Amino acid sequence: MSLVALGINHKTASVELREKIAFSPDQMVEALKQLRLISSDSEAVVVSTCNRTELYCHLTSPQQLVDWLSDFHQVDKGELEQSLYIHENVQAVNHLMRVACGLDSLVLGEPQILGQIKQAYSTAKTAGAIAITLDKLFQRTFSVAKRVRTDTSIGANAVSVAFAAVSLTKQIFGELDKTNVLLIGAGETIELVAKHLLDAGVTNITIANRTLARAQTMVDELGGEAITLAQIPDHLSQADVVISSTASTLPILGKGLVESAVSSRRHQPMLLVDIAVPRDIEAQVGDLDDVYLYTVDDLQGIVEQNMASRRAAADEAEVIASEEAQEFMAWTKSLHTVDHIKQYRQSSLASKDELLEKAIAKLAQGNDPEKTLIELANKLTNKLIHHPTRAMSNASLAGDIDSLNIISKALGLGDDN
Repeated sequence: MSLVALGINHKTASVELREKIAFSPDQMVEALKQLRLISSDSEAVVVSTCNRTELYCHLTSPQQLVDWLSDFHQVDKGELEQSLYIHENVQAVNHLMRVACGLDSLVLGEPQILGQIKQAYSTAKTAGAIAITLDKLFQRTFSVAKRVRTDTSIGANAVSVAFAAVSLTKQIFGELDKTNVLLIGAGETIELVAKHLLDAGVTNITIANRTLARAQTMVDELGGEAITLAQIPDHLSQADVVISSTASTLPILGKGLVESAVSSRRHQPMLLVDIAVPRDIEAQVGDLDDVYLYTVDDLQGIVEQNMASRRAAADEAEVIASEEAQEFMAWTKSLHTVDHIKQYRQSSLASKDELLEKAIAKLAQGNDPEKTLIELANKLTNKLIHHPTRAMSNASLAGDIDSLNIISKALGLGDDN
């Protein structure tokens, strides 16, 4: 049986191919059932996200996975193989642990992939697609991911402009539960900023957009108040933080408007973060007292510094994943040892029971007890030493001294023998 990790990801395949072999929730259970039938006692977990589709299996015939994946999604096998990677045993374990730790992600160290892997594991477990080996592997992987998060700083710093904007807000204001935030724009970036703000504890958010309907849609999903750009002058003085990202070719906030708002606030400080290109906030706003203006270039510098920090932490995480993968494979080998010991004991006990039964039958027939016992002892001894003796003879004839020494040591023989 081999541990196998097979799949494609954002580094090896186009989005078109990733879409073709992605597994929908409706397909997942059927896919897991089919994977279990590839070989006897096989186990399987399927991880399918927008950036990767991977099969993690414990089975006897890894090559069949390629044929199965191609057939299941009706994708040309040649096209698939050009983007496919296959890892076995310790490399497969190491790959899973690296993925779970965010070391193989589009954004280095991102934590979302761990939740997606946990969901994949849960689905496979519910479907009855995993047994002791994969169960132990995934539990160990979750532990490794937690250790990496605890022992390294891989997830400590913002590596997106949206997250950096929120991190800057937290750095300046500390607790954000009483902070009033005005978001200008209603695109993907502002939506991501809003989600990060909510995670950070912000409860008072106003979203301003050229089209009120779009701002209202976001408010319906995330909470807050929706206004138009024309209403900003009426709300600006209430905002402790303003984060703007629109597609406007002209500034949304000028120096005069912000100066008036600061005056109304009795010079309580305001943080303005402009992550738009072209800029939404006039550069002269930064000259005002009690106003802290940051642009996308400022945030990009923060992101680059944080990425460098993450890369250093990733080196530490790589070492942890590699060591843990080796330890897991040592555990799987110990399982084989236990199986061999169990098999050897069962075989020896079966021989004993067989010969003892014959001896008891002879005694019941009135045979001489002494001769019966001697015969039992001789036959049992011959049966137990037959295979070790043959193995030693074969090793001796082949000149395999290492194997001969191992067998001798296992049998408790001294070096002189």
